[in-house]
Amino acid sequence: MGVRKRQSADARKAALKEVSFAKLTNIPSSPRKMRLVADLVRGKEVFRALGILKFSNKEAAARLEKLLRSAIANWEAKNDRKAQTGDLYISTIFVDPAPMLKRLRPAPQGRGYRIRKRANHVTLFIDTIDNAKKEA
Repeated sequence: MGVRKRQSADARKAALKEVSFAKLTNIPSSPRKMRLVADLVRGKEVFRALGILKFSNKEAAARLEKLLRSAIANWEAKNDRKAQTGDLYISTIFVDPAPMLKRLRPAPQGRGYRIRKRANHVTLFIDTIDNAKKEA
C-alpha cells in the first residue's frame, strides 16, 4: 500500500473512532421495504425512535430496533456513561442493496421465470444533540 493511501485510510479510521455507529448486513428483505422503516426514525431522538419501532407492524422494524439498541450500546461503551432521554439522536441512517440471489421458478411450457431475492445492508450513526447544535 502506498504512503498516501495508508494516510487516508488512517484518517478514515480515526474519524470512525469518534462517532458511534452500528451496521447490519445481508438482511433478507428488499431495500425498498427497509427504507420505509428507516424513513420513520431518521433524525429522531433514540428513545422516541425505539418506541416507534417497537409498535410498528413492519417486519423490518424489529431488525432496525435491534440495530438501534446495538448503536446505543456502542455509544455507551465509547463514552463510559449511560444514554439518557434527550441526549442522543439518529444522525444518519442509510440502506444499501446487498448482492441479489437469483433463482429460477418453473413456468408454463418448459420456461423458467427468474426470481430475484433481494437483500440489504443498513448503517446507523448516532450522535449527541449537543454536537448537532455546535455544528449548526
